[in-house]
Amino acid sequence: MLPFPVASIQIMAKTGIPKEPKIYLCLLVLFVLLVVIMPRTGKFNYDYKKGSPWTYETLISEIEFPILKTPEQLQAEKDAAGSRVVPCYRLSEDVLLKIIEDFSGLRISDNPALWSSVQEAILDVYDKGVMADEASASEENLSSVNPVIFIQKDKRAVKCPATDIYTLSGAKAAVLSRVKREFPGRPVDSLLTASGVFDIFAPNLIYDKETTDLVHAESVDFISPTRGYVNAGQLIVTKGEIVTAEIAQMLDSYKAEYEASLGYDGPRALLWTGNALIALALILILFLSIFYTNPAIFSEMNRFVYLLFIFLLAAFASVSVDAADPSLLYMTPFSLEALFLLAFFKKRVVLPVYVLSLLPLLIFAHNGIELFVLYLVAGVITMYVFQFYNRGWRQFVTALIVFFALLLTFVGFRLINDGSAFSDYTLMAYLFIGSILSVAGYPFIYLFEKIFGLVSNSRLLELADTNNKLLRILAQKAPGTFQHSLQVMNLADAAARSIDANVLLVRAGALYHDIGKTENPLCFVENESLGTDYHQGLSPKESATMIIRHVKDGMALASRYNLPEVVSDFILTHHGTSSTAYFYNKFKEQGGDPDDSAAFFYDGRKPWTKEQTIVMICDTLEAASRTLKDNSKETFDKFVEDIVSAKINAGQLDDSDISLKDLTRIKSVLKSYLAQIYHERVEYPKNNP
Repeated sequence: MLPFPVASIQIMAKTGIPKEPKIYLCLLVLFVLLVVIMPRTGKFNYDYKKGSPWTYETLISEIEFPILKTPEQLQAEKDAAGSRVVPCYRLSEDVLLKIIEDFSGLRISDNPALWSSVQEAILDVYDKGVMADEASASEENLSSVNPVIFIQKDKRAVKCPATDIYTLSGAKAAVLSRVKREFPGRPVDSLLTASGVFDIFAPNLIYDKETTDLVHAESVDFISPTRGYVNAGQLIVTKGEIVTAEIAQMLDSYKAEYEASLGYDGPRALLWTGNALIALALILILFLSIFYTNPAIFSEMNRFVYLLFIFLLAAFASVSVDAADPSLLYMTPFSLEALFLLAFFKKRVVLPVYVLSLLPLLIFAHNGIELFVLYLVAGVITMYVFQFYNRGWRQFVTALIVFFALLLTFVGFRLINDGSAFSDYTLMAYLFIGSILSVAGYPFIYLFEKIFGLVSNSRLLELADTNNKLLRILAQKAPGTFQHSLQVMNLADAAARSIDANVLLVRAGALYHDIGKTENPLCFVENESLGTDYHQGLSPKESATMIIRHVKDGMALASRYNLPEVVSDFILTHHGTSSTAYFYNKFKEQGGDPDDSAAFFYDGRKPWTKEQTIVMICDTLEAASRTLKDNSKETFDKFVEDIVSAKINAGQLDDSDISLKDLTRIKSVLKSYLAQIYHERVEYPKNNP
């Protein structure tokens, strides 16, 4: 069972099961989407490895299936088919006509019989066909490899023995040999050479690469991806039998056919029912995880919808990537989901939701156990390391640490399965790429901020930077208020940490709660110069009006500088609906009508979150602590108790989700903090050397 804080129990006791219909509508939508994206195929529930014994019961095929050839076997057959491809040649009639024309212009000898013999020999040779010498020597057209060729003539292809075809040099030799036989004793060689007969020879068979490639492609397409069948009821492997290469091939084929056929030919109703039950279980666990860790999320629909969206995104990635190519799951940056959640939620919420989002990976993906453990390790380490390396180039330090953690886990699985630590460098490269993508994808958080109306921890860090433009204006125009805000921030920081509130939000809220004072800084005592009194000559009502106005001015500035609503809420709530006590009491002392007191009360809102409550208390404490003359521990203890009690009695904490236990812890921390700030100091001698 997951641990959950006491504060969550208290909230649950007050609120119980959430009753807002739109919460369950969102869960229903998530349920439908999960059912839709889940694979509609069965899963082969056997893990096996070639060379290892079969640890399950004897396996008998439930269906008929073809035995698939291995990729290596298919490639070998394709290569063999390529070597057997019959090359195609195109017969050129124009070449022969040109040779005849050129021959008629030659004068071989005064012997017409010799001339006629040469002509007949040339016609006989070209009737069979002549190819270039280079073609016959190339790998693609060798007669030794390809004993036949195709000759295209008159839109028909005729298969001819390659041995019947002449090369260019072979054609010349054949003509010379025939004429020598018919005219023995004559210098035929010198006559033909001198007359230029051999110079007019040219190949009339032209290699047609396009047609040859087309024939090759067709021959490859005819290669069957299977090699035989296994009948239903046939024995595949017995218990304890070593999984040989042959058995492994049958098991691979059975797995592929089983998972495919169940999705189309099997009982679809049962498959849909199974998917629906799994989706329902996931949603139920998700709901309970939120309920027991931070039920306040149910009251913030934008955060709730965002959480569901990230959960669905992870589930979709698991199923879709596995369907496309299971190996790509090693590249998928699932640990990025942990950062997407961590940016807006606390670790006690992030961890169970992240683990749940990996369950579809475990259930549906190939190598699901390995991948689940890999990304569980990666996510937890990412959440921890990113706290320290989350700025600029240092984010890549996080990526490297995550990669080495993934690599060690991956090697561990390979040692168990294969006995080889580095058996798959491709998957290792995928893990490295996925680690880098986990960091590279982090800027999407700012997009999600805009879409869902959220404020990330990164944004809060930026806002809490005192170099921020609005804070620089505060420091320049109202330096006293700026120093006050810094002290409030430090007090609130300590208080927030004691009850596990959002520290970054508290720091930002404390820094901006008084920015409205920049519009009229001298109106506030912390910004007055020595010897001046801004309120001298003003009535208590006028003074109160000007003091109260800083809340309205602050909200206007927050809107102008695009402060997130979650931060500007601190401006609205840090005084709540309390009064300007000093001027209100002065008003009554001067005989003012208590029924005319509305001008002395802030028109804000009572705080409704722990963080807003902390800033309200710390703001009052810091301002009032400047009036203390006694720095004893007892004085600070009573001072803190009185301030908090006054807030409770005035009803300023009525809307807050803070508990009495939280208030007790806060008071204890603030007492200690104030005592350390205002401790008594040693009196130094006047003439100190």
